[in-house]
Amino acid sequence: MDRGSEVVILAPHGGWIEPNTSEIAGAIAGTDLSFYAFEALRNGPHGHYHITSHRFDEPSAIELVGKSSTSIAVHGRRRDGTDAVWLGGRDTRLREAVRISLQEAGFGAEINQRLPGLDEANICNRTRSGMGVQLELSPRLRTRLTTDADCCNRSAKPFETLSGSLAPPEQLIAGPSG
Repeated sequence: MDRGSEVVILAPHGGWIEPNTSEIAGAIAGTDLSFYAFEALRNGPHGHYHITSHRFDEPSAIELVGKSSTSIAVHGRRRDGTDAVWLGGRDTRLREAVRISLQEAGFGAEINQRLPGLDEANICNRTRSGMGVQLELSPRLRTRLTTDADCCNRSAKPFETLSGSLAPPEQLIAGPSG
């Protein structure tokens, strides 16, 4: 959904692929930010529907992301014993702002070493600036974010934490960071 914003929020593996990522991305986008979700409508093995982010080439996603200055892509990851949000992507300035915002709200957040999202072809980095942010969320955190109204007593809308970390558009297009 193109809302003409400088930021697009993505869920490239929504529906049955990485459950709850579409709902989380949509909540972050709210009614102001552009939003895109690719969803598997049937349950099946993860590999049947999962397109790796650097090979993701759905035309309407490419067009919407290409019009935006930056993006945040919401992904799911496997259980690993932690609910920290793993942050990746080439937009290091926005990635750091999101990390700080999440930590201040009481969420664990750390730079993603395993799935860094740095490939130029990664859907989150196909913006006008060539940069975006990738969030990897555990299954338990995704479930909590979509079912627990209080979500650890942080707020009735925990997604505002992420939305609130987005810089004004003039700062988002200030150039490469890093």
